[in-house]
Amino acid sequence: MIKRKQQQISCPSGESGFTIIESLVALLVVAILLTAIAPVIVLATATRVQSRRVELATQAAKTFIDGVRTGAIEAPSEVITGSLEPPTEDIPRTLADNLINSTDKMPAPTALTKTNLYCFNKNGQFTPPPDCISDLFYIQASRINVTTTETEAKKLAEIGYRLGIRVYRADADFPLTASTADTKNTQTPFTGGLGSRKAPLVEMTTDIASTNTSFQALCQRLGIATNKSCQ
Repeated sequence: MIKRKQQQISCPSGESGFTIIESLVALLVVAILLTAIAPVIVLATATRVQSRRVELATQAAKTFIDGVRTGAIEAPSEVITGSLEPPTEDIPRTLADNLINSTDKMPAPTALTKTNLYCFNKNGQFTPPPDCISDLFYIQASRINVTTTETEAKKLAEIGYRLGIRVYRADADFPLTASTADTKNTQTPFTGGLGSRKAPLVEMTTDIASTNTSFQALCQRLGIATNKSCQ
């Protein structure tokens, strides 16, 4: 007796695979999501890069200051006089006296010259132009002296001076800009693009004194107490 085999009937499943329309819809959804989050990713990346750039510029400025104080870096040759008058009881020091601006104290660089710019290289060394190799920043530095009748270089060094510093990007676009007496013009850590190639990353001032600097010289540079005069 011959047994007949029953044929198995396979029912089509509704989940056997994606159709072309479903695949196109999935691609469209992914494209919409990428379009929505792409600006956020770009903004976050640009802000992170700019913040890191400002942080490194600040470290470079502090390293330069330490080098000048210890004598490892020669004092800037550019001297600005006539913009810092000695304080008096009637005209004491103000906050504006401690800041630098491109109006009357420290003009912004117009070209890459050896007199007022230093290159901060990736190896941590400072070199004057045009000996710049793989530089990270340009540092503008100037001595700001209190108005005095003294002309001898040795005595001027003993008196000390105020050091003004600006740090610019290595890809700076000359002529550069800087803060004025009325408007602060430095780059912020937050940016939606590449940031400005003309504005400084950092602006700061500090006092440079020697072991022979007198109290009177410091008083005339830093300021005096209310109703007091430098003796």
